[in-house]
Amino acid sequence: MMSTLDWKLLRSVALAGVFTGLSGLTALMPVSAAAQSAVVRGLPDFTELVELAGPSVVNIRTTEKASARSGAGAMDEEMAEFFKRFGVPIPNAPRQQRPQQDEQPRGVGSGFILTADGVVMTNAHVVEGADEVIVTLADKREFKARIVGADKRTDVAVVKIEASGLPAVKVGDVSRLKVGEWVMAIGSPFGLENTVTAGIVSAKQRDTGDYLPFIQTDVAINPGNSGGPLINMRGEVVGINSQIYSRSGGFMGISFAIPMDEAMRVSEQLRASGRVTRGRIGVQIGPVTKDVAESLGLGKAQGALVTGVESGSPAEKAGVEAGDIIIRFEGKAIEKVADLPRLVGNTKPGSKSSLTVFRRGQSRDLAVTIAEIEPDKVAVKTTDREERAKASSAGQQVGLTVTELPDAQKKELKLKGGVLVSAAVDGAARAGLREGDIILAIANTEVSGVKDFDAILGKVDKSKTLSVLYRRGEWAQYALIRPAPAR
Repeated sequence: MMSTLDWKLLRSVALAGVFTGLSGLTALMPVSAAAQSAVVRGLPDFTELVELAGPSVVNIRTTEKASARSGAGAMDEEMAEFFKRFGVPIPNAPRQQRPQQDEQPRGVGSGFILTADGVVMTNAHVVEGADEVIVTLADKREFKARIVGADKRTDVAVVKIEASGLPAVKVGDVSRLKVGEWVMAIGSPFGLENTVTAGIVSAKQRDTGDYLPFIQTDVAINPGNSGGPLINMRGEVVGINSQIYSRSGGFMGISFAIPMDEAMRVSEQLRASGRVTRGRIGVQIGPVTKDVAESLGLGKAQGALVTGVESGSPAEKAGVEAGDIIIRFEGKAIEKVADLPRLVGNTKPGSKSSLTVFRRGQSRDLAVTIAEIEPDKVAVKTTDREERAKASSAGQQVGLTVTELPDAQKKELKLKGGVLVSAAVDGAARAGLREGDIILAIANTEVSGVKDFDAILGKVDKSKTLSVLYRRGEWAQYALIRPAPAR
């Protein structure tokens, strides 16, 4: 008889034979090249990348002049002198006060050497408000830097140190960057210089601002990392670490980097003139929802909805109207609302460009001359104190009561027509309309006055969703009045 040990030994041998046979069968099964590569490649080794890119990364410290009234709890200087002269203790003053300093630390950030002659790139918020910028190289040499220029809209800044023969970074091609690709960051989180973190690209073209489609990663980024490089596995800089998503103030697994191609465009202008010039056409825009697109016959939700046109702007001169949907700029499709300001902003002021707008069921091509961007204008409030004409009751079936729009108000708002909402209830109220709104078009048809409004409503199918283009203050947008539910 076999002992228990013999049975265990025999079973182990048998199982080994079975698994050996299965592995042989597995070897005969076709495996894709990508799968084989993934198995063989394993986790990346960043040591060579750190040696290659590390010397190009710098620490940036900023200082600002201390306030002249920062001592004695910001107490009035004459009052502090009174207490001091008569030997009376200063109220609420600490027992030992440090001597007042002319300059005090302001912040810490990161950056990287763009050219061998001392051009350094970082974030605009790192150097904003600084009286002095100190750049520390990886070899511990320190230089006072001059701010060449900073652009708040993209959060890109360029500073210059007087040095030569510096190790400059290699700039990578952002278009080759893929979601899931390994990337690395080097910076000074919390002032800890030359800190290396790594992760993968989580998403591209992430919209968090008007002018930048950010690179989203899970690379650990914390205060002090701002301005440092995001580096791919080829040792190339593909982004500038700029923002994090956080509810605690620290890293929570999501960080954002400025794409290097966008940053280089900005830096070239900053180095040439110290400022960034952007194009503008003078429109306020909003997203196009699926419901609005379907109700207007646009098909799919795309483009930028014009909610307002600035007076005297290039858009107004080109014939753009509130309620238009801009679907193409210079032949390039506007897939989402953020596409338009980026395309227009990158266009040189003074150049002539083409716009394609979707208006009342048809596409129209318009020519527009690009102007230079300027500070946003303050909206001017309109008044409706003038005497109104007799109200129309035709719109009561959809919850609207309207009156004629006074001529003075039309002139002030530069409108050709429209009616004034004096009451909105039921379906109109649920659609978001309210007293004081100006209806410009209904069912994709312009409204010139109350008589026109009544005629249009008399022809529409009340059992279907009704699209209404209206203006509120300086902005125009669409509302959808849906038929009342059957009881």
